[in-house]
Amino acid sequence: MRLRRAAIAWLAAVAVAAMLAGGAVLADRTWPLDLSRLAETSAVVVDRAGVPLRVFTTQAGLWRLAPDADAVSPAYLALLFDVEDKRFWHHPGFDPLALGRALGQWVARGRVVSGGSTLTMQVVRLLEPRPRTLRSKLIEIVRAAQLEAHWRKRDILRAYLTLAPMGRNLEGVRAGSLAWFGKEPARLSDAEAALLVALPQNPSGLRPDRDPAAAGRARARVLRRATADGLIGPDALASALAAPVPTHRQPMPRLAPHLAERLAADAATSDTPIATTLDASLQAGAERLLAQTLDALPRPVTLAAVVADWRTGEVLARVGNAAYGDARRLGAVDMVAALRSPGSTLKPFIYGLAFEGLLAHPGSLVGDVATRFDDYAPHNLDGAFNGDVTVRQALQSSLNLPAVVVLQRVGPVAFTERFKAAGLPLEFDDPHAAPGLPVALGGAGTTLEHLVSAYAALADGGAVRPLADRPGPAASPGASLMTRSAADAVVDILSDMPAPPGTGGRAGRIAYKTGTSYRFRDGWAVGFNNGRVAGIWMGRADGGSCSNCVGASAAAILFGLFDLMTADPLPKRALAPVFAGPPPAALLRLDAKGGAVEEGLRITFPVSQSRILVDLDAAPGLEGVVKLAATGGERPYRWLIDGRPVASRPFAHESLWRPDGEGFSTIAVVDAAGHADRVTVRVSGRAGG
Repeated sequence: MRLRRAAIAWLAAVAVAAMLAGGAVLADRTWPLDLSRLAETSAVVVDRAGVPLRVFTTQAGLWRLAPDADAVSPAYLALLFDVEDKRFWHHPGFDPLALGRALGQWVARGRVVSGGSTLTMQVVRLLEPRPRTLRSKLIEIVRAAQLEAHWRKRDILRAYLTLAPMGRNLEGVRAGSLAWFGKEPARLSDAEAALLVALPQNPSGLRPDRDPAAAGRARARVLRRATADGLIGPDALASALAAPVPTHRQPMPRLAPHLAERLAADAATSDTPIATTLDASLQAGAERLLAQTLDALPRPVTLAAVVADWRTGEVLARVGNAAYGDARRLGAVDMVAALRSPGSTLKPFIYGLAFEGLLAHPGSLVGDVATRFDDYAPHNLDGAFNGDVTVRQALQSSLNLPAVVVLQRVGPVAFTERFKAAGLPLEFDDPHAAPGLPVALGGAGTTLEHLVSAYAALADGGAVRPLADRPGPAASPGASLMTRSAADAVVDILSDMPAPPGTGGRAGRIAYKTGTSYRFRDGWAVGFNNGRVAGIWMGRADGGSCSNCVGASAAAILFGLFDLMTADPLPKRALAPVFAGPPPAALLRLDAKGGAVEEGLRITFPVSQSRILVDLDAAPGLEGVVKLAATGGERPYRWLIDGRPVASRPFAHESLWRPDGEGFSTIAVVDAAGHADRVTVRVSGRAGG
């Protein structure tokens, strides 16, 4: 009797399905399918090999990733078809055999044993959710036939792989695979695939983080059915059943956040991955290195970095701000693109242009002595002077006076125009003012991105190749910053730079240069080996001073960055004959135009931008006191510290100042005629005794 009733039900199902299929043509024109859920998917930014760098939620807060069937594990697809729709590739959207079986089981047992829904019908349900009623089932059959009339089977499968619920706000097999297993669906094991096949059957009740035991039982049912159908052998079944069930979600990829956010905002659609030139492994290593370094730096100091292939201009790693997410460090600000003072990092290009014009030679002597250029009197960072040095020594020691002397010969305007012509313009507070000699010591603005581009050009013989973070044909070299012979002479000097203390590096591994901007606002280090160029910036995103923001500290991070890459030391470059030997007679000595220090009022101690070590805890007396000295002008002098007067003896050249704490201070002296001079120093405490 039951068999007869089941047969009648099956025949009725076939008849109803046939009538519904006929009505699908009319429904197609009257009620088109709502495909809006498929229109919005998560934007995905990927690296050069297609590895996800960053995944974004949809506007509704869903992780919904659109995979291709070719990028999904064959084990997952086999289990999916076995459990959900064995005849997917052959039915017209609904399966009369499955519907008949479901109706027969319902009639025979008085309850629903299997639903009879095909994957196409499930896609319809996911696109247009309805209550689980018989009426809804009939509508789904019609809609499924309608969908099959318009879409290829692969498109329908892709829609299911995109929309299948995987628990909470996860939709699609790719989102489920990344969240529950931290891997792409192409690499799913049998056990992992079985869990993702089971989850859509009850995405809330089978969530592994909520009820791992229930998730394990559902997974086992899928695996045992696959074994019964000959898809999995007994040994594979035992191994899959023994695999642990995940108990928590893995974080979605979140690398290169600043770049990813910019690219995602500019993308016209989220249907296809947004490709970049980055290397996910190097990007992760760079972010980890900078984050570890940041732990030892006080807020609000932060870090940024860029790594590129100087032969192609492709950016391989880009850390816009190591403190992403930290509001106190202004982590949302992309410091790779921020305009900052480059400190001494422009000095190699000053010497390079001088070499190009035969205005200087690596062996030329230049005086590192106190010199005033009209109203500009530069000093070295440590406040000392070294007398006569060669240009090679001056560049390797980053001495300030020689760089200003050489820029005076090159011409500040000619120097800045060369950068502008190369597409790397230097910025000034007053764009209408003519550039001056302070450019040599960072008196202009540039970005880390432009600075790395400039050093890439130095590595490549002077030719500028714009950096690119999106794949495409390699950009042809544009204008040059200097000739190849001049660039090689500069590289020869920089490649002999000693490695920073504590890095375990050695000279010749990379050519690099450091820089520290005025009042310690920025610390820089930029360098390159035989194939890669990298730059580090450290400082405060708000532009404030920080005692740790010096080039030496940035250099240690730079060497750590190169440790993440395959060693590729610079080969020794053959120098042009003019630079290989001693300097010609005309270039034996380079003198400053304008001569000695003027006899006007001038503070002789301390030197501007110097660091003063003081015993701040010393008892009253001469300990913990800084001597202030001046020369020239008309006495008596009046001394001021940060605008506050300091007591001094009438008509004395000197005065005494007792600092009351660490930090930066401005020391000023005013003579009887009202002339003034001022310097800025940094006070650091030291242990007394």
